[in-house]
Amino acid sequence: DLMDNYTVYFGHVLSNSFYPVLQRAIGVGSAFEGWSPREQDVVYRVLIPMTPPRGHSFHLELDSAGQRQVRNFRVRVQLECTCTGKQQAEDMLCFLHHPEEELRRNQDPSLLDTLCTGSYLNVQKTARWFYQLVRAIWPALPQSHNWHLVLLPSTRSCQFKVTNGRESFRIEMLFGVRRGDSDIFVSSQPGYAGTPSILWQETYDVAEVEFFKHIASQAPPDSLHLRCLQLFSHLQLGTGFSTYTLKTIVMHLLNTIPVSQWCRRHFLRRLMDINETLLLSLEAKRLSHFIVGNHRLPEEISLPPDVQTAEPPNLFHRLVMDPVACSRGRGEY
Repeated sequence: DLMDNYTVYFGHVLSNSFYPVLQRAIGVGSAFEGWSPREQDVVYRVLIPMTPPRGHSFHLELDSAGQRQVRNFRVRVQLECTCTGKQQAEDMLCFLHHPEEELRRNQDPSLLDTLCTGSYLNVQKTARWFYQLVRAIWPALPQSHNWHLVLLPSTRSCQFKVTNGRESFRIEMLFGVRRGDSDIFVSSQPGYAGTPSILWQETYDVAEVEFFKHIASQAPPDSLHLRCLQLFSHLQLGTGFSTYTLKTIVMHLLNTIPVSQWCRRHFLRRLMDINETLLLSLEAKRLSHFIVGNHRLPEEISLPPDVQTAEPPNLFHRLVMDPVACSRGRGEY
């Protein structure tokens, strides 16, 4: 409800601006997939798709110099002629063909002059703009009468907490650009240390949410596949295994073991399957990414051709390069 209210007000505030157009938020991550490993400190992560404003277009450019395990993109912003055709608007001067002096005097600056570095959309400038929007709109929302807003520091997303004395919800707003009509986005999520502010990381969060929705539509009412993931990911907290490692293993198993075999009487067997798969992956020093290069995904999950045909990244690639990390992983197992 809070995100939907924000979306409505984003639309009102930005309707005649040259800032990105914000679409309805998509819930991503464990809180929305239903398996948070620590229910007492859940972070509700939402991805807000952005489309270009009038007179602009977005073009995604792959950063070939990046790390092999992470695909980063630049979002190039290009001005489009609005004198004629689809983008024509009576109340708008064309950024390309009207004199600069007239544009300065009669029209707000283009997106290139506000949230970009050169021709590229800047993640950190966009995050600061989001913080300003969230703070400015909050008093107009119905939730502001009973809840208190606390903004939290972040350079590549907008994080905040709402509290009412009894309950507290922590929310992280990520923002991104969809790759074509697919379920793959480039988003503002934190990358490796020192990621340049014009790089946007390819994210598979929405495709993974869609996969869990597909499983839920097939699963019997007593299916415990989410409980298996929640329990196993809770047990490994504090070890070197990330929750994403466990989630990837369970997604692979859900894609191979019929969903009818995840009910209560199979619970212990499925936990043993997760355990055995983790051990086999450690011994092979190989855990393939679930989305990238997976030809066995449900047909309702849409991938760009290059993601569909790519070699799946190895989530355990560090074990191949680092014998110490490999022995540490076995010890933690």
